[in-house]
Formats: sequence, C-alpha cells, structure tokens
Amino acid sequence: MLLSLLHRRSHHHLHRLRLLLLLRHLPQQSKPLSTLTIPLSHPTYIIWSSNTSLGKTLVSTGLSSSFLLSPPSSNTKKFLYLKPLQTGFPSDSDSRFLFQKLSSLSLRRNLPLVSSHSILLSSLPAANSFKPNNFSFNELQGLCELGFYEERKVLVEGSVTPELVSETLYAWEGALSPHLAAEKEGGAVGDSEVVKHVERRLREGLLEGGVERGRLDGFCVIETAGGVASPGPTGTLQCDLYRPLRFPGVLVGDGRLGGISATISAYESLKLRGYDVVAIVIEDHGLVNEIPLMSYLRNRVPVLVLPPIPQDPSNNLLEWFDESHNVFNSLKNILLEAYLERILGFNEMARRAGDVFWWPFTQHKLVPPCSVTVIDSRCGENFSVYKVQNKEFITQQFDACASWWTQGPDAALQTELARDMGYAAARFGHVMFPENVYEPALECAELLLDGVGKGWASRVYFSDNGSTAIEIALKMAFRKFSSDHGILPELFENNSAERCIELMVLALKGSYHGDTLGAMEAQAPSSYTGFLQQPWYTGKGLFLDPPTVFMHNGKWNLSLPEVFHSETLRPEDMTFRSRDEIFLKSRDKSNLAGLYSSFASQQLSQCSGLSSIKQIGALIIEPVIQGAGGMHMVDPLFQRMLVNECRRCRIPVIFDEVFTGFWRLGVEAAAELLGCVPDIACFAKLMTGGIIPLAATLATAAVFDSFTGDSKLKALLHGHSYSAHAMGCTAAAKSIIWFKDPTTNLNITSEKSQKMLLRELWDAELVQQISSHPSVSRVVTLGTLFALELQADGSNAGYASVYASSLLQMLREDGVYMRPLGNVIYLMCGPCTSPEICRQQVIKLYRRLEEFTNQNQLGK
Repeated sequence: MLLSLLHRRSHHHLHRLRLLLLLRHLPQQSKPLSTLTIPLSHPTYIIWSSNTSLGKTLVSTGLSSSFLLSPPSSNTKKFLYLKPLQTGFPSDSDSRFLFQKLSSLSLRRNLPLVSSHSILLSSLPAANSFKPNNFSFNELQGLCELGFYEERKVLVEGSVTPELVSETLYAWEGALSPHLAAEKEGGAVGDSEVVKHVERRLREGLLEGGVERGRLDGFCVIETAGGVASPGPTGTLQCDLYRPLRFPGVLVGDGRLGGISATISAYESLKLRGYDVVAIVIEDHGLVNEIPLMSYLRNRVPVLVLPPIPQDPSNNLLEWFDESHNVFNSLKNILLEAYLERILGFNEMARRAGDVFWWPFTQHKLVPPCSVTVIDSRCGENFSVYKVQNKEFITQQFDACASWWTQGPDAALQTELARDMGYAAARFGHVMFPENVYEPALECAELLLDGVGKGWASRVYFSDNGSTAIEIALKMAFRKFSSDHGILPELFENNSAERCIELMVLALKGSYHGDTLGAMEAQAPSSYTGFLQQPWYTGKGLFLDPPTVFMHNGKWNLSLPEVFHSETLRPEDMTFRSRDEIFLKSRDKSNLAGLYSSFASQQLSQCSGLSSIKQIGALIIEPVIQGAGGMHMVDPLFQRMLVNECRRCRIPVIFDEVFTGFWRLGVEAAAELLGCVPDIACFAKLMTGGIIPLAATLATAAVFDSFTGDSKLKALLHGHSYSAHAMGCTAAAKSIIWFKDPTTNLNITSEKSQKMLLRELWDAELVQQISSHPSVSRVVTLGTLFALELQADGSNAGYASVYASSLLQMLREDGVYMRPLGNVIYLMCGPCTSPEICRQQVIKLYRRLEEFTNQNQLGK
C-alpha cells in the first residue's frame, strides 16, 4: 500500500512537472488574459454626442468646473478627464482645451486648483508635428510614447486644493475619423487595447490617486470622438468599442434644425447596445428642441438646455461658462444622484433576490447572500459582475456555462440580434400562427430544413422551449408508430377511444429530456425524477445502460457496461488513437458493432408483437453527449446500432438536439457525428443564439402524413400562444446564418468533402495533460464543450455533491463563471469563440485545479 501511494505521488509530481514546463513555454500571448476591472468607487460617465462639433468638450469642461470650482469643502476633490481618441492633433486637443479653460476659470473665480495635462501616445506624424526637435520617440506598435505633460498650480494657503487630471490617450495628426487617421499615419491600435488603456487610466487616476472610497470626492468623464456611431481606430463604431465598459452616459444633443431626429437616433443607438443615458444636454438655438425630445422620452431622461455658445473665435468663453454654471450644477447633481442610486441598487440586489426569487436547481439553504452573483450586463461572452472587496468595481467573467448552454453570440452578433429583434417587435409585435404566414417564421423554417434538417426533414413545428419540443416529438412518434403498426383506434366525436396498448420509449440511462411531465416520463430514474421532485413519475420506458467514451491519462477509452463484456473483444476495441477514430463508420464492421446490434435486437424483441400490452413506440436519444446527466459521451457506434435496429422494427427515432444542435458539438447537427438521421429531431437553446426562447421539432414527410385526414381530431392538437413568435424566429434566422458563415464565424472550416465543421477550440496538449491529473477521472472535449469529472467517492460524487464548490469559487475570482453538475465541471464556449480564449480558460482551470488538489490533500 505504501509503495502504491509513493508511486501515485511520484506520478503526480512528474505530471505536474510536465504541465508546468508546458505552461512555462507557452507563447507570450497565451498567458492568461487579464480581465477588465472597472472601478465604481466614484462616478464615471461617457460623454456622447449625436454628431461632431456639438460641444462635448464644453460639457466636460462645465462638469469639471461645477465639480471642482464649487465652494471649498472639507475633502480634496479630483476630476479625471479622459479623451481616448483625438484626431487633428496638435492643433486640436480637447484635453488641453479643458485643462486651459479650467485653469483660467479657477483664476477668474479666485479658487484653488492643481491641474495637469498629458498626451500619452500618438502617431509618428502627430508627434513630429507637435515636438519635432530635441525629442526622442520610443515607437511601440506604430505609436509613439509622446508623454507630453504640463502642470499648472493655483494654490491658496491653508485651503483644501481640488485637482484636475486631463489626459489624451491616443492622438493622430489628421483631422479625420480615427479609422482613417490610424490607417493613413500607421498608428493602428486594437479595440481591446483602447478599452484596456481606458480601464487602466481609470484605476490609476482615481483608485491609486489618493481619492477616498465612500466619499463623492472623485469624478471622471470619458469623452468620445465625433458622434455616437463614429468609427474608432479599427473602424468599430465607438458605441460598440466602449460597450465592454458600459458606463452610463450623457448625450450631447443637437439644438439646431434637424437636431431632434439626430438626437433621438443617437439615443436609440445607445439604448440598443445596452447603455444607460442619464441626461441629454443641448445648446439653445431658439427652436425649443427640448420640448419634443422630452415628449418622446416621456420625461424618463432629463433634457438640459445650455445658453447659445458664442461663435466669435476670439471669445474665451469664460463668461459663457459663468452664465452656464447653474445648468452644469444641475447636470452634476443629476449624475451624482444617478450614481448613488446605481450603487445602492447593486448593494441591495443580492438581499432582495434572496427574498423573492425561487431559483431553479438551487438549494436556497446552501446559498448565502454573499455568494449571489450580481450581474450588471453581458457583452458577448462575458458577464459584467458587481463586486465589493474594499472597493466597488465591475469585473468581467467569462460565461463558461454559456448561460446554461444557450449562448452563442460574440459582441457583434449580440448587437445584430438586438437590432433585428427590435425590428421584428416593431413590425409584427406578436401574431397568432395557425394558418398564417409571415416572413420571420417562413425564413426560419426554410433555414432549418436546409440546415439541421437537410436531407431528411420536411416539416417544422414551432414551440417555446426544449422540453415542450420533446413533448411534441413524443406525440409525433407515437402516432407514426401506431399508424405503421395498425393500432390506431377509431375516431369518435367525443374523442374517447378505448386504450388497447401502452406505448413506451427506448431511452438511455443518464439521459435528460426536460422538466415537463411527459418529457420526464421518457427518461430513466434520476435525481430529477424521484418522489421528491415528481411523485407522478413512473418511467414509461425501457432504459439501457450505454457504453461511454472519455479521455484519461491522455488516451481515449471505452467504458462498457457489464452486459457487453465478451471474450471476442480485443484491447484495440477498448481504446482509440484519437477522438476522430471514435466516429469512423468503419467501426460498423467491428466485433463491438455486432455485440451492440445483438443486444439492441434482444431488448426490442421483449417488447414487440401485437399481443404485447406494452410496446416500444419510439427511440429517444441525446446524440453523442448526455448533457444534464453528467456530460457523458455515449459511444456513437452504440447509438448508431440502436437506430439501425429501431429502423428494422419500424420504431420512429427521435434525436433530442436541444443541447447538442447548432455547432455545440462542432457540427451543425449532431446527427452528422452519428452518421445516421432521425425521423424527428428537437432543437432549441443555440437556435436563437441564446437571446430568446424558441424551439422547433422537425419531422419527416412520413411522420407528417400520419396526422393528415378528414377530421380535425386526427391533427396534432398541440400548440402555444407564442408559437413561431416573430422575435424568436428573427433571432434564429440571424443566428443560423451567422454561425455557418465563414465571414462572421472565423471558426468554420470545411474538409475536402465540403463538410462544414468548427475548428478545434481546445488545446490538445493541455487537454491531454489535464486528463492525466490525479484529481481528474475523465475528460471529454467536443466542439464547444470541455468537461471533466473530479475524482470523488461517497458523498463527494454525484449530482448532489458540493465537492467542486471551492474550485469554482477560485475560478470565479479568476474571471471564469462556472456552475457544476455535482463533481462534474465544464467549460462551454460559443461557436464563434476563438481557440485562444478557450486556451486561456483551460490554463486558468489547470492552475486552480492544482491549488484545489493541494488544499484537499492538506485537508486529509
């Protein structure tokens, strides 16, 4: 026993050494990406504009004046102004304008001020134009560290001195849109770099600048360039560029002729992307544009009017700022009140949720308020989560649950879906579906038949979620079976035909097909079906124990239930050189295929013949991966042999692709992995990109024909008030097209056979190493799924286990949001997620797995 223990320990240390060496030699870009940490200890607002040259910088200056140059207080105030993108530099510099005006205002009002101004990075032409002599440039990715800095101090002895920090982050010489200036001057900068730079300056400028938490002594504005939808350096619209930050905003509207339309359009563009607009400010041009604006906004957003701005270039605007002082004071108070309300809401949300929510699949007694995740928003694949750890902040967490397996959009698709769904809601609202047709429903149905149903399905039946799609599929299958086997009763007007047989399903242990009563009857006994959950449950089925495949110690292995053990099996039947080998059709000629077929035939023969009261009326399976049952990969050969035997017995086949469909497993439909097609298949979740519930049950022409007849009583009498709702069908059509288009989904590849696939998303070497970890019993990777089962026994194993809780908490601290299936944990991404992002999550998982293992060993 001691030798065995020593061997295990030495194996563990060898494994750790291998993986540590691997991690050490990862490319520089493969180090775990730092997540955004956005400070909320002090108010921060984005200054937007419906167009260029409407006075954003005047509003920023007026706010800074109101905040800093108000009567002296007992605490030091600090105002941080950030101009991330500046073109036309150095002749045009908004940060320097604010710096100079505020300094002049402080002198005019005889109030103390410490102010500084800096330009951090610029293109080479801008740098040369600004300081051509006696200056050395440190070029970095096409940009120069300009580091221009000037400071002005106005001090009053014995007073508390407020401070202004005014900064430009990136500057270009050309008075052009940033994307044109960056292209022309070779000063390109990526979207994520801009956002990260803003975040870093916020943290350094406020949190590390001596401003105290819990006191309204700090304020920050981030001023955009041009209009709401003006491009950034890469061409990304600024309303999309800054979306990961999602700070509330002030919109500088247009008080001129035509300004009402422009202001409303800008407002709607921001709301469409999930921004909060706290106030709108316009210049008075005598047209009273504020009245129709307030009417349109129904007084939900205050509209403030500034006095006319002098157009004389020689006017220093100091008198105008004095005249506008009350307006800017009102704006400041509105923003401070909105900030306090937002923070108060964040701090109370967990408690309020605990008082009113009944969360699904949750034991509330095990959820203390401090563990409730407060989500502010979602941008692409990341949650923005509110945290309090000595200070308030928003941090990003990668949604490794793919929001319970529904989520697929990157940030670009999320915006597209929001826009298209808004159009559908505005155009159609909701209209009833029976005997009607409208564009979104028709387009969605045709795309489904040409995609996941191509080559076998002819009809689409819409419903509202995966579980009801299964209920519909069962009704379809049982009718088809009854029709084929001549056991349909006569139709009576009172619909009270005598029952002569009881139809059951053939299904797999560990399967899960939904929470509605009929769907639960089609799955084997489990934690979900016990008397505590479903006292009506009887389990109307024959449930088989399936063979499964998994990776352990770097190799793919087959786990066979005892019933399949045979002397005819060879070692090569039980292991695979690669995952692809598991799906080869050549396995149909193996000894194992014969065992599977014989077993299936034997099981079906027990429930066949018209003399039998109970008969198998449908086969229902989750192709390849059983989701809620523990992320088990069922041997596709076994499922294919089941399908073949059911075909021979004229038993309809249902594929439950609610979880597996739409590229979840690397192909559009998991039927492609099995190498056979169903009679009926159910789809939901990723079908709409995870943005709104919708489900579809697809069926063959033969299944549809079994419901046709002269009486309405023979029709499929099933439906939902929101069947084929326009917003859901619109979202589904957009997502189906987006996921399979190589121009929008860069993960799409095609082999010589023109078969479309997702490229491999999970790093093969890392996956193999993790499968060899002593705390891991099995690993499964396929498509967008990475799952592992932790070594556990007794109360630490199974669905009720909380064994993984501490590991998941560590990962959440690293910006990875996970939710376990007992001692099974998984990472799930979307079809558009880059392999590099997946790699980052696996690296974080391994590092925390090491810590988790060490903690458990110490605990023993």
